Amino acid sequence: RGGPRLGDPGVLPEPLPETLMRAAVLRAYRAPLSLETVADPVCEPDGVVLKTLACGICRSDWHGWVGEHPKVKPGDIPGHEYCGEVVAAGPLAKWKAGDRVIAPFILACGDCPECRSGQTTTCRAQRVPGFGDRGAYAEYVSVPHAHNLTRLPDSLSPALAAGLGCRVTTAFHALTGRAALQAGEWLAVHGTGGVGLSLLLIGKALGARVIVVDVVPEKLAHALSLGAEAALDARDGDVAARIVDLTQGGAHVSVEALGIEATANASLRCLRPLGRHVQVGLPVGHTARMQIDMNTLYMRQLSVFGTRGMPAWRYPTLLSLIETGKLDVTPIVARTVALSQATEELRAFDGPTAPGVAVITDFAG
Repeated sequence: RGGPRLGDPGVLPEPLPETLMRAAVLRAYRAPLSLETVADPVCEPDGVVLKTLACGICRSDWHGWVGEHPKVKPGDIPGHEYCGEVVAAGPLAKWKAGDRVIAPFILACGDCPECRSGQTTTCRAQRVPGFGDRGAYAEYVSVPHAHNLTRLPDSLSPALAAGLGCRVTTAFHALTGRAALQAGEWLAVHGTGGVGLSLLLIGKALGARVIVVDVVPEKLAHALSLGAEAALDARDGDVAARIVDLTQGGAHVSVEALGIEATANASLRCLRPLGRHVQVGLPVGHTARMQIDMNTLYMRQLSVFGTRGMPAWRYPTLLSLIETGKLDVTPIVARTVALSQATEELRAFDGPTAPGVAVITDFAG
């Protein structure tokens, strides 16, 4: 007692036990993930190693699994939506063994001009587990730049914390940090997967009037049960025109949450003059380049925002909304699964999915 602690300046991290950890490894695109024992992760000087408590399964993981993401290669371990318990801390990290933390998927360096300006999602030296670094479909994960981590509130279960993942955080920053959504405004959400569902819940918490668009009746009914004022099936005619009619002129803010051409153009066309389009869906691979209705953008004098992730320093604001009950994110997590079920969940993204998302909580099964 009173001696140096793990994480104090100048104290080297204690090595993990000489064991192998269990992980799900991508060996070939679209093939079942390989459940293997692999080397334990290395703790970096400014980082920590976490025992993974939970890890979300995201459509972005699917883009890597099918071979559409340029940073995902065979031999990689997926997983970027995670929380965990610190088991080792580097000499430059502020954390200590036993701390439970939430991790943003963008791990910003903290030193570049973008980071110093607070725009850490555009960090020049950012690192993303599962996309260039080993991810959290594993019993342990190394987290560099650990200053990005936030303590996991006792009131938030690991499954729900991982469920915040990139979907709730990205949705929150899209609406508050980019589009500046105001109470009373109309918000249109195109696609009600994990991020679309998050946009609905956050939009309602901010006092907006929300319309959702999808092609899965079950997801539309689910959105209505959660407070959407309208839920439109995109297969039933011109959805943009219907939104303009319902809102008597168009949505103030529209968010595309799939990353495909049809919904991107529907999002632009459903806006009123001077409306704000936010691109949240990931356009990569075959959707990286699209034919966009620039005439609508020009004639209605629209604003277009790209957004990706959320600065780590905004976590306390988001968590305070959750802890005070102003934002209920419990509908986000639909099911918890074992590591061995990850391939099945990824394969489900090939088609329309059921409401809510899956989170890995069992890394032995």
